[in-house]
Amino acid sequence: MERREFLAALGASAAAWGISWPVAALAQGGADASFAALLDRLFYDNLLIEPTNATSLGLDRGVRAALRSRLGDNSPAGRAMNTDFDRRALTQIRAVDPATLGDAGRRNRDVVAYMFEQRLAGVRFGIEQVQQPYPITQQQGAYFDIPDFLDSQHPVETADDAEAYLARLHAFGFSLDEDTSDQTAKAARGIAAPGWSLDLALGQIRQMLAPAPEANPMVQSLVRRTAAKGIAGDWQARAAMIVGAEIYPALDRQAALIARVRRTTRAGDGAWRMPKGDEIYAAALRQATTTDNTPEQIHKIGLAQVADISAQLDAILKGAGYTTGTVGERLTALNHAPDQLYPETDEGRTALIASLNAGMAAMAGRLPRAFNDAPSEPLEIRRVPPEIQDGASNGYYYSAALDGSRPAIYWINLKSVGDWPKYSLPALTYHEGIPGHHLQGGYSRAGGALPMYLKDYFISSYGEGWALYAEQLADELGAFTAIERAGYLQSFLFRAARLVIDTGLHHYKWSREKATDYMVQTVGFARPRSQREVERYCTLIGQACSYKMGHTAWVAARTKAQAALGDKFTLPWFHDILKEGAMPLFMLEKRIDERVKERLKA
Repeated sequence: MERREFLAALGASAAAWGISWPVAALAQGGADASFAALLDRLFYDNLLIEPTNATSLGLDRGVRAALRSRLGDNSPAGRAMNTDFDRRALTQIRAVDPATLGDAGRRNRDVVAYMFEQRLAGVRFGIEQVQQPYPITQQQGAYFDIPDFLDSQHPVETADDAEAYLARLHAFGFSLDEDTSDQTAKAARGIAAPGWSLDLALGQIRQMLAPAPEANPMVQSLVRRTAAKGIAGDWQARAAMIVGAEIYPALDRQAALIARVRRTTRAGDGAWRMPKGDEIYAAALRQATTTDNTPEQIHKIGLAQVADISAQLDAILKGAGYTTGTVGERLTALNHAPDQLYPETDEGRTALIASLNAGMAAMAGRLPRAFNDAPSEPLEIRRVPPEIQDGASNGYYYSAALDGSRPAIYWINLKSVGDWPKYSLPALTYHEGIPGHHLQGGYSRAGGALPMYLKDYFISSYGEGWALYAEQLADELGAFTAIERAGYLQSFLFRAARLVIDTGLHHYKWSREKATDYMVQTVGFARPRSQREVERYCTLIGQACSYKMGHTAWVAARTKAQAALGDKFTLPWFHDILKEGAMPLFMLEKRIDERVKERLKA
């Protein structure tokens, strides 16, 4: 089936595909059961237009097996179909009278309605996402996402999986051209990434084009994995044919487009560069923080927290013998201490990842002191693929498949191990792994009462706020050595500085260079690492503010609960809120207040 034929099929209903949806869709009786059935039907219908999500969740099996051969559609028709789906879904959810639902049903209705409202937030600006307005950047676009997805999430266990991989390689060429067309149209409206971002994207595309087709990492991924499973076939030749005849020409077309846009994109680095940029940034901040704080308010909060955390670091650094210079200068000196550095070699990178795994194992033993029924999903720690490390974030997390077929992955960018002095690594591990993202996501995925939409739903202020709170909790559980506490506080300082930098870039019109200088001087990170971070904030607008704003909300909620409950407060009880899934901060505060009242009555 050619892609255009498939797009027509996507417009059909699940019944036209011959699919009978499982679980709650078959439930009988009661408003809650009917609402659960509605949410499940919408969830599984949505997989038809988001087939890569079906693979990521491990749900492209059985009646949905055909989705394993497909990629999403970013053509104008595909984007319109997504918008139409979201609007219809939101209408159906709002039509459910909350008074007819139980407590859990009402909460789920509010969260899922919020989710669809946010999915539609960019429509009035003519963009898909208010936090990611640019179609192509150094870390956004099919060229960046799909090769990584194919290697780390598309399974290759059987010959059918390998054939599906080839089908997705074929579709990748269409995806690249759709992005090229979308960027062309948006550039004509003044929506294109800053020049340096386009330069980085262009460099990464040229790096993808450098190997002969048969040596391309996408081809080699298939060759390596079919060989590991003993799957017979001429996979290298077939994949190389697609890469050489379809993908490389599409990459060439995209590279040519980026070079043209590079000559005309507006100067500057912040959201203000775009038409209605101030409005887009305001919407992005509301979405990222789930608060109504203005850029000015967030900037002031950041400055105050930077000052407070710097004072705490000052005492620790003096105790470690670092007494000269600003806090940032002393952290920079600590970064270069020989005993804090792994060798800049493959062996050094292997040792670094081994240390992260050891830290995860040690933390697992501490969890029972703070959690009930902690999930134990497997987690792999991997290096960011070298071909995308120039534009990739410093660290990020992929959740596990819902069916357990693929573990969660915590990625760390090891372009330079000098970016990762030893004292700084434990905080990152507790943030990305346990008790951070991996533990929080594990509770949601194991939540039997949660609808499918909420088992893997991520709200940045909730999830990143939790992960930063998890670093604090690790400290409370005694996980840091003396000098590692400097790394933990530096992590907090880093997130506080983000509040200043993000609002500086997008509201106060700071340059990328000024923002990088501020991070180096304030946080003490190496300049290359700092610059990659700032570049991320320039193209993923507002998201950098979600961490510390979310952390502040988690800490405030816990402090309030402790004060109200006294001896009835326990950490395991408080952390059981994770079983109810992600929610906006204003809903989180309300729900914790409700749980406090319930516990007082018990």
